[in-house]
Amino acid sequence: MISKKTVLELIDERIEELDNGLFVVSLTISASNVIRVELDKHEGNVAVIDCMSVSRNVEHNLDREEQDFEISVSSAGLDQGLRVFAQYKKNIGRDVKVKLKEGGKIEGTMIAATPEEITVQTSRKERIEGRKKKETIIEDHVLDMANVAETKIVISFK
Repeated sequence: MISKKTVLELIDERIEELDNGLFVVSLTISASNVIRVELDKHEGNVAVIDCMSVSRNVEHNLDREEQDFEISVSSAGLDQGLRVFAQYKKNIGRDVKVKLKEGGKIEGTMIAATPEEITVQTSRKERIEGRKKKETIIEDHVLDMANVAETKIVISFK
């Protein structure tokens, strides 16, 4: 089986050469040597040329005579949850839906993220006693990452 460490070194080598903010979200290697890599970028989107460049660096530096393999390099999709801290950091200011391990969901704007916790700001309209109009109540929820089961970006076509 192909070493995950070797593949990650080849990926990191190319990412360093490109120097455009790419980072690895996930790397899996199956028992049948199917290598799957997901990339993201600190700013902007991952380009097809970025995926091709990383893929080619791995392909050209692994010996197919020694072990046959298949490689797939793609960008992390919006339909996937956030999986690494760099993704959380990149998406500060975006609307997210957070599922908690102990049950419950919070949907709002992620306003801060550290490796230990994220802060999600929610707003709701509520009638205040003695007033005619409903007022907007803004709340900040500080969530411990150990309690976060999944965080997804809310996709809006407004």
